[in-house]
Amino acid sequence: MNYKAISTRYLNQILTPKEVVFRNRGIKDVKKYLSTTDEVVNSPEAFGKDTLNAAASALVSTINNNKKMIVVVDSDVDGWTSAALLLNYLYDLFPSYITNSSSYFMHEGKQHGLNDCYLSILDSDVHLVVLPDSSSNDYSYHKMLKDNGKQIIILDHHEAKKISDDAIVINNQLSNYPNKFLSGVGVVWQFCRYLDKLLGVEYADSYIDLVALGLIGDMMSLTSFETKHLIQKGLEPDNIKNPFIYEMWQSNYFKLGEHMTPMGEAFYIAPFINAMVRSGTKEEKIVLFESLLKYRAFEKIPSTKRGHKIGEVEQVVTQGVRNSKNVKNRQTKAQEAGLLLLEKKIKEQDLMKHKILLFLLEPNEIDRNIAGLVANQIMSKYQRPCCILTKVRNPDSNEFSYQGSARGYDKSGITNFKDICASISSVIFAEGHQGAFGLGISANDTKEIEEFLEQTDKKLASMSSEPLYLADFIWNEVQVSPSAILDIAELNTYWGKDMDEPFIVVEDLNIFSEMVTIYRKKTNTLKISANGGQYEIIKFNLTDEEVSLFEKANFSMTFVAYCRSNDFCGKVTPQLEIVDYEVTEKTKMKNSYWINRY
Repeated sequence: MNYKAISTRYLNQILTPKEVVFRNRGIKDVKKYLSTTDEVVNSPEAFGKDTLNAAASALVSTINNNKKMIVVVDSDVDGWTSAALLLNYLYDLFPSYITNSSSYFMHEGKQHGLNDCYLSILDSDVHLVVLPDSSSNDYSYHKMLKDNGKQIIILDHHEAKKISDDAIVINNQLSNYPNKFLSGVGVVWQFCRYLDKLLGVEYADSYIDLVALGLIGDMMSLTSFETKHLIQKGLEPDNIKNPFIYEMWQSNYFKLGEHMTPMGEAFYIAPFINAMVRSGTKEEKIVLFESLLKYRAFEKIPSTKRGHKIGEVEQVVTQGVRNSKNVKNRQTKAQEAGLLLLEKKIKEQDLMKHKILLFLLEPNEIDRNIAGLVANQIMSKYQRPCCILTKVRNPDSNEFSYQGSARGYDKSGITNFKDICASISSVIFAEGHQGAFGLGISANDTKEIEEFLEQTDKKLASMSSEPLYLADFIWNEVQVSPSAILDIAELNTYWGKDMDEPFIVVEDLNIFSEMVTIYRKKTNTLKISANGGQYEIIKFNLTDEEVSLFEKANFSMTFVAYCRSNDFCGKVTPQLEIVDYEVTEKTKMKNSYWINRY
């Protein structure tokens, strides 16, 4: 088992466990971070008043003159929430116009920007094109549309080489806006806040729940005080007003609880929209998107419920929630089939002999819309980078390449997998984040694939073959602190992107059979009463071999764990939930990276 301390720099400082955890994640002012207020939210004017005024003028002029507007819905959670927020907000101001003179465009698959819709917009009588969360770099399409009398407003957060000459661009990456970890929905919300000021209304904050969902869905860094505060505020129970978010919360109430957390929304709401984007039909997508629109969500439409009667109707949001669950189930089955196919290839082609798992597929072996999801599963299960690429022929040049999704594996200690791939000459493109990106490899000659594997093997030669756990605390048996466990456990609402839940390592803890209880219900659950019952160690889903091991326990164990608290009949017990462990033959007492003083 491979682990190390995140840092030893705080050893000689008197800090609370909470302070250590947040400082390890780059937060210097922990007190302020834990109690942020609206003061950490930047002013919309940080985007530049001239740009904001130009966008506001174009929008209001279009509406006042009753010219047509179209909103292009980008293909992910951030794109959907961005478009929904804008349409909901404008409906508050101009309900008749939004109902009668505006429309939205929904991509067929997981496309982005204007590439699959610019021609239809070009031939339409639309005057204003609004692009939330996309299109900052679609320069040629901007020019085409502008040359044909269309105005364009872009509300985006993606990096681009320059500001378009043919569109009004509000983008935190292309302006002096301080927070570069604000996603598209945050940019849209700030634009709406600016409209609030111009028009003397206060509607923008009504959609802070959509802001939180978009930021979480796009995995924006919670190290930003503004981003963290907007998510925290958007998850307040009183602020959850969006029909779809509210219904999903209620239908998953047992899992999400009275107060949703970033991780809860990331696991139980965002994936259902993503599943719809990837695997839903056009009709299913429209119903789900309109579940996010307050002026559509409660309309009655023909029921599609199994066993429905002829003429039976139901609300849009009811159908949207059910559809999202059905599509997610369909996607899960497709993922499972894809996983089985790739695992068969691992054995047949001896793919584990290389540092990365490279799958070279023929067209339609795995749906391209779920390739990234399957890559995530393979990467996690086999604990190494993974590339799922499908053969593509360029019809113009008749040249071949393999293109698809790549995933790095941060726990191996390699955090720049995209850059490593991009540095190899046979790679055509590597675009996206370091750990999740699109990859293309030239395949006109088998030597190009061989070169890619040779180079990745060489560049990843030092990569660990097992996960590396970065621990906030490494304790021995004497130093385990029940109060620190409880202090860390109560921070569960803060974990998310770049704010990883803390790992605790306990080295060489003596385990004896009389300390062990195993609960056998649907699954086997381990509970170890440690230090005279001052805290417990738990592990779920024990195998039969593990049951036998712990029933006869008389050994020392080193383990990695999360901090939990168990409230039973008013008694709160600190718990350590085992993530990984190894049995050590002899009882040892090692020096800790941390001194128990809590």
